[in-house]
Amino acid sequence: MKISVVVPVYNEEATVEEVVARLAALPLDLEILVVDDASSDGTPAAVERARQRHAAVRRVIRHPANRGKGAAVRTGLAEASGEVAVIQDADLELDPEQIGDLVAPIERGEADAAYGTRFAAGHPGGAWTSYSANRFLTATTNLLFGLSLTDMETCYKAFRTDLVPRMHLTAERFEIEPELTAELARLGARIREVPIRYRPRTRREGKKIGWRDGFAALWMLVRKRVH
Repeated sequence: MKISVVVPVYNEEATVEEVVARLAALPLDLEILVVDDASSDGTPAAVERARQRHAAVRRVIRHPANRGKGAAVRTGLAEASGEVAVIQDADLELDPEQIGDLVAPIERGEADAAYGTRFAAGHPGGAWTSYSANRFLTATTNLLFGLSLTDMETCYKAFRTDLVPRMHLTAERFEIEPELTAELARLGARIREVPIRYRPRTRREGKKIGWRDGFAALWMLVRKRVH
């Protein structure tokens, strides 16, 4: 099964080359689609070096202006040619070596989508405010859409690409996470959670999501449920 790995990136010059290298080294049939969301640091040069070194990088797309993670994910999904799409952030909070385990339930025909849950063994570290917000948003998602997830906000999402044309994705920023989940629920997709390892970053280390994104995620959930 071919896997399309979408790598949205914005100002991650310190880690994006290593992320691509780890992806390219996996013993999987995959293509790497890097979407640079108008980075203002050395990320474009780092991405170009990675493209030249690794044949698995099929496309590098650069947005002319910064739009947000959701826009970058949507751009990448439009280029995916594999049977399964995986979203891989470029910050190394999530180890690319876990992708094989993540997509396994889909390959076995047991699920249409797979989420890497950071909370299978409790609090994984990081700020309690972020943890609490994630738990609240996940509980809200479960209530509104009849799901039983433990980590809706996880960045590690995999799903069959034949579902993408039937999704109505509009998110520009981090509200792409609840929107993807709401759309999968609307389509009746079987979502399986897989425990993953997670190394949370601090804002000083470059973490970009903030409290405003939590409100945007909540609004996205309500809007998707109503409409």
